[in-house]
Amino acid sequence: MNDLHIDSTASTPEIHTDFASGKLAMAGDSYPENSFEFFAAIIQWTQDFLAQQSHALAIEFRLVYMNTSSVKAMLDIFDMLEEAHQNGREIAVRWYYDPRNERVMDLADEFREDCTFSFEIIPEEPVK
Repeated sequence: MNDLHIDSTASTPEIHTDFASGKLAMAGDSYPENSFEFFAAIIQWTQDFLAQQSHALAIEFRLVYMNTSSVKAMLDIFDMLEEAHQNGREIAVRWYYDPRNERVMDLADEFREDCTFSFEIIPEEPVK
């Protein structure tokens, strides 16, 4: 299984995955021209990981802004994660945010509402 290493752009987040250790990290802004096209590789990687591995999946977000279509794509990912968790898979999400940006905290909290797996929302000190 190939890992993803996608550099961020002005409108897309940085993505890093580690299939062997079960890690997915996403950081930055997400408002690509076509969110479903951009997220297709992430969704495929997640599906492949859940089908081929049995160990836990740890996800780390450091997202600043997401447009509506990115949110919809993320909902698809969270639906997959919830289904896997309901089938006994250990899933853990850590969503870091700048405490000066309450909208990000609110967005993370909205995602967390429908999740029964471990989902932490963690304030992070801004870089000075």
